Amino acid sequence: QVNLVESGGGLVQPGGSLRLSCAASESIFSKNHMDWYHMGWYRQAPGKQRELVATITSSTGNTNYAGSVKGRFTISRDNAKNTVYLQMGSLKPGDTAVDYCDAVGRGMDYWGKGTLVTVSS
Repeated sequence: QVNLVESGGGLVQPGGSLRLSCAASESIFSKNHMDWYHMGWYRQAPGKQRELVATITSSTGNTNYAGSVKGRFTISRDNAKNTVYLQMGSLKPGDTAVDYCDAVGRGMDYWGKGTLVTVSS
């Protein structure tokens, strides 16, 4: 089983920045793209359904973002460190949520336990 551990959450003021990290227990992006499809970030705000934030593919590194975060957030990866990042800027109170890391592959879907991001003055 692939273990995913998120870190970097915390309290930040509106307009601030925060960088989330997701460390994987194996080299996710060294795997063949037929086995591993993408990693991504999802978030769940209080009382709401979990929603997509951003994804990055294994094969090409192509990225996809939710419309609400385009231009503000950047997903990236460091294969040597087996880590995926989410750089969040221009944070708004509406970004307050538990952010989860997700790894999807052939017959595989692993989730981290989440890291809390709170945007408040």
